Amino acid sequence: MRRGLKAIGALGLVYELLVRPDQLPMAVKVVEDLPEVSFVLDHAGNPEIAPHALAPWAALMGRLGRRPNVAVKLSGLVTRSPAPHTPFLAAYADVLMDRLGPERVMFGSDWPVCLLAASYDRTVAVAASLTARLSPSEQAQVHGERRRAGTG
Repeated sequence: MRRGLKAIGALGLVYELLVRPDQLPMAVKVVEDLPEVSFVLDHAGNPEIAPHALAPWAALMGRLGRRPNVAVKLSGLVTRSPAPHTPFLAAYADVLMDRLGPERVMFGSDWPVCLLAASYDRTVAVAASLTARLSPSEQAQVHGERRRAGTG
């Protein structure tokens, strides 16, 4: 598997990591072991949205934040949340912004899967509320133009 990931990196391509919460520690290890490969972590690693789950997930996001070759999608949280409007989602978004910075966080709607929990418009509105504390230019980074992970 790692030989294939190295080949992806050599071609200048980005590999998307779609993992379950129990697979996130291994995904972080792969990112750390392959600094020459650019990665995007889908759905923020699909964290469990619960008070007891925030700290362990945040620690893993801290490890990812130290790696310039990774970006994270701010997506899928609405679907994983017990309620799409829960204020607790803000804690997860804040961790992403604090650990990776808005330049390495990108909004993703998770459409059509988001429809299991909320409408597309509601999903977009939740994402806007989660990034409201950011400056306008930082919000544009998350919701707009992106730079590839690892390109500065």
